[in-house]
Amino acid sequence: MINERIRANKVRLIDDQGNQLGIKSRNEALKTAQDRDLDLMLVSPNAKPPVARILNYGKYHFQQQKRARKSRQRQKVVSSKEVRLSPTIDTNDFNTKLNRVKRFIKKGAKVRVSIRFKGRAITHKGIGRDVLEKMANEVSDVANVINHPKMDGRSMFLVLSPIDKNNKNK
Repeated sequence: MINERIRANKVRLIDDQGNQLGIKSRNEALKTAQDRDLDLMLVSPNAKPPVARILNYGKYHFQQQKRARKSRQRQKVVSSKEVRLSPTIDTNDFNTKLNRVKRFIKKGAKVRVSIRFKGRAITHKGIGRDVLEKMANEVSDVANVINHPKMDGRSMFLVLSPIDKNNKNK
């Protein structure tokens, strides 16, 4: 809320230097801001009485946008990939999937390795767990296990993430 949009009758006024000018009526506060060629902005509307500040709103708004842009630039986007295996996977197929997982990890993506059980294969969950643990052991030099193998419906999955090079605890 700025200038005439402020509905409170009385406000605690803070000037552009950060000094408190006391509790003033809205009209007095607006006049003080206009005399200084600045805007009156409601800083804390829920306080008793509400707190208003005299400032250059255009400059303030620009600074807020600049901060938001900078924080968006600092965000690290982590992509997530999935690799599916079967409980009865053969050695060469396993190695192919292993190379794919390593490639994803080196690019900085999290990898979800899943096994889908079909038919009566679900009764042999241990075989699927062994395959997932073998995958985790094979990529242990480049990846950390975030979620250990666990069941989700008819699927069992494991989540791997790249090892942080800055905080390597080995």
